[in-house]
This record gives sequence, structure tokens and C-alpha cells, in this order.
Amino acid sequence: MPKPATATAAKIPGERGAAGGGIQVINRAARILRALRDRPEGLSLGQIAERVDLPRSTVQRIVQALVAERMLMAASPSGRVRLGIEILALAADSKIDIVEIAHEHLKALSAATGETVDLAVLRKDHVVFVDQVAGSHRLRAVSAVGERFPLYSTANGKACLALLADAEVRHRLKNQVLTTAAGRIRSVASLIKELNEVRRTGIARDEEEHSQGISAVGSAFRDQTGTIYAISIPVPTSRYRANLERIAPLLLKSRDRLREILGT
Repeated sequence: MPKPATATAAKIPGERGAAGGGIQVINRAARILRALRDRPEGLSLGQIAERVDLPRSTVQRIVQALVAERMLMAASPSGRVRLGIEILALAADSKIDIVEIAHEHLKALSAATGETVDLAVLRKDHVVFVDQVAGSHRLRAVSAVGERFPLYSTANGKACLALLADAEVRHRLKNQVLTTAAGRIRSVASLIKELNEVRRTGIARDEEEHSQGISAVGSAFRDQTGTIYAISIPVPTSRYRANLERIAPLLLKSRDRLREILGT
């Protein structure tokens, strides 16, 4: 009785079967796929070979294997290839939910500090809270997920602005009057000066600028699409200064863990 057929991965002729050779093939295939990113018109084998600095014969063997696996497809009758439908399907299935990934880190940071921890995303001229873990103190700062907050007077907003160029900061704030909770109006120039310090330290501060009685620290990061998020820790001002030197490094550590996970 004949054995049932089983699917096997396409082999690359001429490539070594040892583990070291396999890793090299994967590396070369990844370089070829990256070379075709943002190239819907496709590239010829010669163009790919030039971009990845590999012999044309090697590129041809790897491309043939990738076409067999539907990772690449023909882009023209003349032999150009482009990213294939299997790559598109994998990309569609690999959308990253930042809120889900970050939540456990917010919980750990809240447990370490005893304070409320928020996650916000940058949207045009404001930030939107997308997740929150409430602190364990009886007196604590809590906001609702979905609330919008200004960029210029909040720790998370300033942290997000610090990742933008100064011209972009001015553009996003051009129609706003920068009024603090105490009624003081500040200039964009003074805010940009503060943002330079945020860029240096990674930490943005809101010392009762948005809400009297509440201060906060925040730090921002980008995801793989370039979207900017910020983690912030709002604290009643009565205990903010005494705990700032302990909280700020923990915030940076949590942000850096997320950046490492996201590869950004």
C-alpha cells in the first residue's frame, strides 16, 4: 500500500545541509525579502544581487525556493519578482496588539511603585488613554480609558512630543493656547526647551500642570509601525517628590523592556 504524500519545504540546490549553512541560507533569504520591501514593481535577479551583495547564482537559487513557498511571486514576464501572497498572509496574521503586550508590564510597574500606571497613544494634537492599572494606595490618581489629554501639560503628552522633531511639535500645537491648570500660559519655545531635557533623560514631568494636586512622570516609545505610545505614572503631589528618584528609573526600565520586545 503506498504511503500518503507529505508536504516538504522547498530545498535550495547547492546549499549546505549543516546547521551553520542553514542559518546562512535563512539570513540570505531574509536579506532578499527585505530588498523587495516597498518594491511592488519587483526587482530583477541582477538588481537583487546588487542590493544584497550576493552572487547572482546564489540569489537565483534562493529566489526559486522562495517562489516555491509562495514567499515571492513573478512581477513581470521579464523575470522580476516581488513579495508573494504568503508573505502578505503572514503579515496580516502578525498584527501586534500593543495594549495586550504592554499590560503585564504596566501591572509589574504598578506593583513595584504602588502607583497607578497608564498607557497612552499619540493622536494628532492629543493623547488617548488606552490602558490603565490602578495603584494600591488609598489616595491615588485614576483616569478613564478613552479619555483625551493635551500634549503640552501632561507627562505622557510631553514624552510623546519629545520623540518628534521641533517643527512637528510646533505644527501639532499651532492652534492651541498652552494654558496650565494654574492658568499660566507658556510659550512653545519654552516647551521645546523642556522637551530637549526630556530627550536627554527619557523622562517627562507634569508637576501640577494639568491637574492641581496631581503630578506625573512619563516616557515614550515607538512601535514597529512608528506609532508613539507613552507610559506614565500619575502620583498625588503630596508624595510625588519623595518618590520621584525611585519611580523614574523603574519607569525607564519598563519602557526599555517594551522597546526590546518590539525591536524598536
